[in-house]
Amino acid sequence: MPAIWYTALINRIESATPRVRRIWLTLPEDAPDFSFQAGQFVTMDLPIGEKRLQRWRSYSIASAPDGGREIELCIVHMPGGLASEYLFTRIEVGTVIKFKGPDGAFVLPEKIDQDLIMVCTGTGVAPFRSMLLNLDQGNWPDRNIHLIYGSRTREDLLYAEEFLDLTARRPNFQYTATLSRIEEHPKEPWIKKGYVHSGYEELYSEPVADRKFLLCGWTNMIDTAVEKLLVGMGYRRDQVGYELYG
Repeated sequence: MPAIWYTALINRIESATPRVRRIWLTLPEDAPDFSFQAGQFVTMDLPIGEKRLQRWRSYSIASAPDGGREIELCIVHMPGGLASEYLFTRIEVGTVIKFKGPDGAFVLPEKIDQDLIMVCTGTGVAPFRSMLLNLDQGNWPDRNIHLIYGSRTREDLLYAEEFLDLTARRPNFQYTATLSRIEEHPKEPWIKKGYVHSGYEELYSEPVADRKFLLCGWTNMIDTAVEKLLVGMGYRRDQVGYELYG
């Protein structure tokens, strides 16, 4: 089936951290139906080059699939990157964005019958935020869900207040932030000093059958996590799913 291309307007832009922007796109009333699953992504066609591979950039949807005409994207600034330079310096409210999608199979299982351990770094949290919003608005599962989010410093954390609110309302949800560039050990019980891998290595060192790891982030993080989980910790291949960024 040919891809459907959509034309949307940027209706809101916010700085989430010094290096990350939240961008909201609104589809016009007469646009074709845009239904997506939590965890999927869109591919933008940006005016930054002549060839398709120069222009196309994919970003996970950070908002919930609530049937509305608005979607939220969470985009990190990569110095020198054509796409992020465009999205950080040349757009404004009212800018027209062309994109296709949704695409991707990094989605929640139809039936959640395993504990879910979501491991991410940076803007890799976007698909997990969409998944958690979707579950919170629908049928929250009986299984445990643990989001382990690796970042550099406190100011780099995305959606922390939302995740802390979710821990207060959902007894079987846990949120852990691992910070790699802090000098002292934090007082908050939900923050750990170190890299994201320490967040799951300590708690889930003993493999059990009813546990599923979902990973999202840059290639180096994913490669390291997969090796640790499969080789170092003894989990099965079907217990680890991932989405690569770069």
